[in-house]
Amino acid sequence: MDLNDYIRDVADFPKRGILFKDITPLLQNSAAFSYALDRLIQTVCHIEFDIIAAPESRGFIFGVPMADRLKVPFVPIRKPGKLPFETTSVEYELEYGVDTVQMHVDATSAGNRVLVVDDLLATGGTVQACCELIRRQNATVAGCLFLIELGFLNGRSLLGDVVIESVIQY
Repeated sequence: MDLNDYIRDVADFPKRGILFKDITPLLQNSAAFSYALDRLIQTVCHIEFDIIAAPESRGFIFGVPMADRLKVPFVPIRKPGKLPFETTSVEYELEYGVDTVQMHVDATSAGNRVLVVDDLLATGGTVQACCELIRRQNATVAGCLFLIELGFLNGRSLLGDVVIESVIQY
């Protein structure tokens, strides 16, 4: 199965000049979605981890079922005000502003090896902030996994020596 067949290009979204990679067709096809999960899991079989963390919202789409299949805990990384317990925060810059991500203070701890999962690696700001949250709790970022990577945006450059894997590259 070619997962590219289930990724739709949407021009000028969310703003003019951006070609958005829409995963909705993939999500609407259960066979393609299941295959994508299989590929994601196969892609990280060489990485040792005991927790999956993912930023909202599209990271949840892949991170939660992966955690369920692999029988490991899932840690949600969210925007401010969305988590009910005490949180730690990281602010980061976007191409068009500033954003913040948060995680519960007890979500990970020293000795944990965390795999960060998201749908897309573009400029790398969001995943870099997620990695910082994990490191602040003295856990290790075991690697980062993406369904799609936009290599021409060089998001990898923000992540240093972290293992980075992606299933589809553009």
